[in-house]
Parts: sequence; C-alpha cells; structure tokens
Amino acid sequence: MALWSGRFSEATDSLVSRFSESISFDRRLYPFDIQGSKAHARMLARQNIISQADADVIVAGLDGILADIEAGRFDFCEELEDIHMNIEARLTERIGQAGARLHTGRSRNDQVATDERLYLRHETDACDEALRALQRTLVDLGMAWPNVIMPGFTHLQHAQPVLFAHHLLAYVEMFGRDRERLADGRRRINRLPLGAGAIAGSTLPLDREFVAAELGFEEILRNSMDAVGDRDALIEFLSCLAIIAMHISRLAEDIVLWFSQEFAFIELGDAFTTGSSLMPQKKNPDVAELARGKTGRVYGHLMALLTTMKGLPLTYNRDMQEDKEGLFDAVDTVQLTLATMTAMLATLKPRQERMAAAASDPALMATDLAEWLVRRGTPFREAHHQVGRFVGFCAEHGLALNQATLEQMQQSIPSATAECLELFDAQRSVEARNLLGGTAPGQVARQLAFWQQRLQ
Repeated sequence: MALWSGRFSEATDSLVSRFSESISFDRRLYPFDIQGSKAHARMLARQNIISQADADVIVAGLDGILADIEAGRFDFCEELEDIHMNIEARLTERIGQAGARLHTGRSRNDQVATDERLYLRHETDACDEALRALQRTLVDLGMAWPNVIMPGFTHLQHAQPVLFAHHLLAYVEMFGRDRERLADGRRRINRLPLGAGAIAGSTLPLDREFVAAELGFEEILRNSMDAVGDRDALIEFLSCLAIIAMHISRLAEDIVLWFSQEFAFIELGDAFTTGSSLMPQKKNPDVAELARGKTGRVYGHLMALLTTMKGLPLTYNRDMQEDKEGLFDAVDTVQLTLATMTAMLATLKPRQERMAAAASDPALMATDLAEWLVRRGTPFREAHHQVGRFVGFCAEHGLALNQATLEQMQQSIPSATAECLELFDAQRSVEARNLLGGTAPGQVARQLAFWQQRLQ
C-alpha cells in the first residue's frame, strides 16, 4: 500500500505504477537519503518534535538499512515508487511507530532536492579527482618528452613549430578550468533545501541551521518555493560535465589524428587499442573514438533537463522526476571516460623523428621571417606582404623556403640579409618564443614545474 493512499478509494493501476516508479534508478541515492534522514531525525528530537528515544531508534534503524543495502540484502519494491518510500516503509516495518514519525516536517519534494545536492556534492569531488589524475598524466607525459618538437596546427594546417609538451599543457589548462567550474558550482550545490516542505515550509519549529551543519551545507536556500521547484544545481553540474566532455573530445580528436598513418605522430599501447574483425593489420584508437562519441550523449542529457524544466510553473511538478536518469548516466559516462583516457594516455609515446620531420618544413617559420623584419623597423603589414610574396615565389618555382638564395629572397624582401637564411630551423623557432605562455623550452619547463607542484 502506498504511504500516501489514505486519500484514495482505489488502488493505483499497475500501468501507472510502472509508469511513475523511479526506484529502478533513484535507488543509487540511498546513502544520501539515509544521511539526510538521520540528520532530520536528530533535529526533530532536538526540537522536541519527537522523543530522543524515537530519534535514536530511527537512526539505528537507518544504519541497519544502510548495511543491508550495501550487503545486497535489501529488496526494493516498485509499488513504493522511490528510494524515500522504500526506506521509510522498511524502517517502519522494522522499528514500528517510531519509523512513521521520521517524515514529520518534510515532504518528498524537499527530501529529494536534498538527496540530489548531497549526491552532486559527492560526484563533484569525484569528478575533480578524476580530472586531477588526467592532468597529472598529461604533465608526466610532458616531463618525459620535454624537447620533442611537432607542428602546431590552425585550420588543421601546419602553422608553427611547438613543443609536444606545450600542446599537452594546453589541455592541462582546459581541465584546470573545468575543475574551477566544478569548485565554483559546488558552492551553489552546497545549500540546504530540507525544511522547505512541499512548497511553503512548516508550522513545526524546525531548525534548518542545525540540519545544514549536520550535513555540511554552507548555506540554506532562503525561499521554500525555489528550494523545491528548482533544478539549477543539476543543470549547472551537467553543464560542467558537458564542457569536460567537449575538452575530452578535442583531446581524443588529436589522438585519433596523431595515431593515423597519415600523421603517425604517436604510438599507443596495445591494451588501449583494438583490431578489426575483418582486416588483420588494423590497430584502431577506439578509446579515443568512443570518448569523442560519448560527448554527444552528455550534451543530450543537459539539453533534456533544460527542456524538461523550461515550461514548468512553480513549484514541484512530477516532470522533475525525469532529472535523474540522464544525470546518473552523464556522471557515469564522464567519470569512466576520464579514467579510461587517463590510463590510455599513460601508454602514449611520441614518434619524435616523425614529429620533427613534420615540424621542419621551412614554411612553418615564415612568421619568424616577418618578425625579423619587424624588429628592424618594417611595419608588420608590409613585412607580412613581403614574406607572403616570397612564399608565393618559392611555390611558383617549386622551392622550399630554405632552398632559395639570398638574391631570390631579396626580390621579394629587399632588406633581407644572410641571417634570414638561418631562420628556417624549428629548434631555433621554438627557442625564440621565450615569453610567458610561449612554446620556448624554458617557458614550457616552468609551466610543467608549476603544474607538477599544483597537482601534488
């Protein structure tokens, strides 16, 4: 019998029970539901709303239920709809009338909002640690291969030489911002809804400050209607996951390109690649491809919740039950992707000679030539034009830039000297970019050291 059945003269249709149940997925909230209920019971006793004896029996009973669930001895019942009613019904069955007093002064509306925030707080910390592990792996890769030069790309065209470690550090920065977003969002997650009741609070003398302190919440949601009618915390968290997934996908795309036969910049361990059921020669970067593919799934869960919430009047509506399945799947997807990508990257080895050969194309140093002119007083636009004209001349005559003679260069760049012929060197090019944020070895070494210390 449903715990709310007193108002009704007919049993719920079995189709409605199947359609409306959430216990099949919200059971994973059990530790947070029990945590919140224990704090609520202690507060009720502290306020003399229930006896201390009842509170003690309730807390002990909840601890027993927690142990049973974790040992696999708890049978969840679909007819009881959700995790809250499953736990409360089992508690009352075990300890009697005291269990029926637990729900005093609260509604499932503020109860689920509290459970979700406790869950989000836990998963925020788990995601942060997974991101930190990925950052450490990228920094370790950079430390292991500090002098490897590769072509940097814009428009997927060779642009300028960069250090491989510099490229990796770009992702370390991205994942660092992801961690900042999670930390910032955690402040807004960490606000207590419990005590808002179904919509308007309670006539009972509840002590919300006590419950907040018991559960480690830093603030209390100030408006009872907002507390139960809002899912901003979930939406913001999903937004963070979507941005994390986007960054993972970009890294995965680089891995896919670098691992291709056309690029052949890296090797990956056999344990993190797969073969073909038909073609015996294949070694595929499936981990990176799947990481890239799962990004759309995470985006979808964000858009689904935004769409669910966009037309709901205040306050709670049953539509909001649809907030959980997508959230849980997004969390699982991102955390597993982070762990798998981290393990895969630990097996990555750059093919230094191949990278260096691609970075040694003298066309990648065309900007170095333009900036040489700028340092000698030529306006940048004029320098750009002269060097562009020189590049065009070399292309027309089938010459690499470093194959032209000084006299040929001077046809396009009148002020060129013999020093210009020495600029077409990738090592010299990266060393020359010795400013904060640049790819010079000294700058990259400092950034690696900075991140190594921060990530300890």
